[in-house]
Amino acid sequence: MNEKQLVGEKAAEFVKEGMVVGLGTGSTVFYTLKKLGQLVKEGLSIKGIPTSKQTEKLAEEFGIPLINFREIDSIDIAIDGADEVDPKMNLIKGGGGALLREKIIAHAAKKFIVVADPSKAVNRLGQFPLPVEIIPFGFEMTIKHISSQGLSPKLRQKNGTKFITDNGNYIADCVLPKELDLKIAEQLLNMIPGVAENGLFLGMADTVVTLDKDKNILLKERS
Repeated sequence: MNEKQLVGEKAAEFVKEGMVVGLGTGSTVFYTLKKLGQLVKEGLSIKGIPTSKQTEKLAEEFGIPLINFREIDSIDIAIDGADEVDPKMNLIKGGGGALLREKIIAHAAKKFIVVADPSKAVNRLGQFPLPVEIIPFGFEMTIKHISSQGLSPKLRQKNGTKFITDNGNYIADCVLPKELDLKIAEQLLNMIPGVAENGLFLGMADTVVTLDKDKNILLKERS
């Protein structure tokens, strides 16, 4: 069993009967979804809200019943991956391009669980480019405003054309300067018209499911 599978399946243990579950996106959460599908077949009753079209497709394939926001008041638990996790459990997310939906669902959840193999652990966020989702209208100007903050944005491409999110937006992958405070970076980005959301998830994770050096499950809880 690989590291992603170990932590992905462990996270499924947090899901209990009758829960509304935010279903994340990515290669580690894939194993959570697969395990939840197995548990549903064995009789577990849950409803899922996917963070992407990709996850929606997987959930349907695995037999996880889905629900939408109109039918609920809150989400009991959200399980998602991360591109980076620092010692304070702050995250960079959005490598898969689903950061806006992921943040909406994580914010709506009573408990936000992050699955991350040890390779995602960093001392300081920023080795992985910071994804920023931007509105197509006037994106050239939005890029200039982001650049003026010293974040060196680069428009994400896929197969030689602009990457398009499930929301019809673009992604600018940015350099996070070491001297820039994370909260200030978040505030600066959120104040720029045309920025839909950024991939900084600060103080949002309640639990990080990862592995220690001996590949034993390690649960980190927010203090």
